[in-house]
Amino acid sequence: MLDGRYQGFAIVTHEPGVCVISFDEPDRLNGLTRGAKRDLQEIMTQVNTDDDTRVVVITGTGKGFCAGDDIFTPIGDDRHRPTLVPPQVRSSRGAPVNQAPLLRAYSQDLVRAIRNVDKLTIAAINGVAIQLGLSIALACDYRIASTHARLGSATLRFAFLPDEGGHWLLVQHLGLARALDFVMRSKIVTAVEALELGLVTEVVEPDALLDVTMDLARELAAGPQVAMRMLKRSLYNSVHQTFEQAGEDIAAKTAISDHHPDTREGMLARREKRAPRFNQWLGEPAPDAPRDPTWFVPPS
Repeated sequence: MLDGRYQGFAIVTHEPGVCVISFDEPDRLNGLTRGAKRDLQEIMTQVNTDDDTRVVVITGTGKGFCAGDDIFTPIGDDRHRPTLVPPQVRSSRGAPVNQAPLLRAYSQDLVRAIRNVDKLTIAAINGVAIQLGLSIALACDYRIASTHARLGSATLRFAFLPDEGGHWLLVQHLGLARALDFVMRSKIVTAVEALELGLVTEVVEPDALLDVTMDLARELAAGPQVAMRMLKRSLYNSVHQTFEQAGEDIAAKTAISDHHPDTREGMLARREKRAPRFNQWLGEPAPDAPRDPTWFVPPS
């Protein structure tokens, strides 16, 4: 169980395996320090192999989802110290020779870690999602936004670049022409505008945000986890593959999923005209679960 308080966020797990990560420094609009980014990156690594986690929800507290990097807290402040990995070495952002490795290690690797989670992820965007905050949301599989949310890159307002990989994510979601216009004009859009652009999946009233998010999370958590995780990875892979490559990728995964207990349970449930009870492999089998359903032959 990953529940607990970490640098800049807290985790509470809800049944059946919904891991809710809440940024909890609302006075800073949940801007992330180096310590918070390192802790969150490590959590994403652990989530992938944690049997208690099926779906990950990321949200914020107060008026912000995440306003990006916390560039105002001095580097020596305790907020920059992660709790899950060894203390950072002394390294100044102001030294050009350190800049590239710092960006790769603290910002890009965090976004990459979120994208690399095989389990489904949902961003519940309660407020402003700017720069790194926007990229964290775009790295998730689903994005449900409150009508109070505001989304943007806006790095050029400080003459910064979207160095966490935000430019790449925006091209993936918007296409080149719209991504170029979005970042060059430092746009910050409303939730409804973000929905029209395709940056979010759904827009709801603030009071309904967590309820709608948790309903979706529980629906996803009840699905066949092995098949869903493999399908997620195949969908992401297919963006950069030819038809032949994508076909080979999903065929290899199907050779595994077709022989998994969830598939046998799905077929048995259809025969018995009942709802399937997936994911029994994650816990004790149901008393009436088939012990040896050898009748099932995977389709050729």
